[in-house]
Amino acid sequence: MLETPHKAGFVSIIGKPNVGKSTLMNVLVGERLSIITSKAQTTRHRIMGILNGDDFQIVYSDTPGIIQPKYELHESMMEFVRGSLEDADVVLFVTDIYEKWDEDEVIKRLEKSKAKILLLINKTDQATSDEVLEKINYWKDKVQAEEIIPISALNKKNTDKVFELILKHLPEHPAYFPKDELTDKPERFFAAEMIREKIFLTYKKEIPYSCEVVIEEFKEDENIIRMRAEIIVERRSQKGIIIGHGGEMLKKVGSQARVDLEDFFQKKVFLEIFVKVKENWRSDPKSLSRFGYKGS
Repeated sequence: MLETPHKAGFVSIIGKPNVGKSTLMNVLVGERLSIITSKAQTTRHRIMGILNGDDFQIVYSDTPGIIQPKYELHESMMEFVRGSLEDADVVLFVTDIYEKWDEDEVIKRLEKSKAKILLLINKTDQATSDEVLEKINYWKDKVQAEEIIPISALNKKNTDKVFELILKHLPEHPAYFPKDELTDKPERFFAAEMIREKIFLTYKKEIPYSCEVVIEEFKEDENIIRMRAEIIVERRSQKGIIIGHGGEMLKKVGSQARVDLEDFFQKKVFLEIFVKVKENWRSDPKSLSRFGYKGS
């Protein structure tokens, strides 16, 4: 009996902020790797999620939402997007039922890409069948895609079809990573992301965008993980807002994050959080390098 050939490749998930890329990534991988909030620009890094089968390995990349950069941080985020396009075998170009497109640079890069492009129209559960058809026709004139697929990542509508099409277009190749690996990121990264998610959910306006989270200490024993985290802000006034009256707001972030951390690590977590000021870190190359946004 002939052996089934092994397929492996890189699948990049790209699109504007808030179209549902992280939700889709988590559905496709079957794990909660990317943080999800209703605020734009929640994802800042390129996060790889690895899905393994006996005869395949799919290396998904969730990428930051495509924006016009205002800070050095934004430039680094867009570099993650461009990098993910360069090594992709398949691109999942995610839009949603409400969106028009005006980022010509990305369309041009897609046209030059050798990757197979699957255009996914998300949030179709919020539209009529006529509206979905209208949006499909709109995108036919914009992007030369292998297929245009209406989906609802939240309701897992048509996500099985997306998976089947990815497998169809993956090249024959040995696995790139060990088959027991789930992601390329260390545990500290996900701990920091879970705390950062709670900041996005707890504070308003500019505060979440001015924050970075660094895990300064991560000690794992048999029954408990002891963690010390720092929330970095840009101004002293932001530090006061993060901490809140009598430390109330920071306690709220810590207790909510600890629930998710214990669920993720399947262990008791002792979490300490401190707040530090690093002025204008979003425009400071040294800070961005320290936080993993640039090569050192």
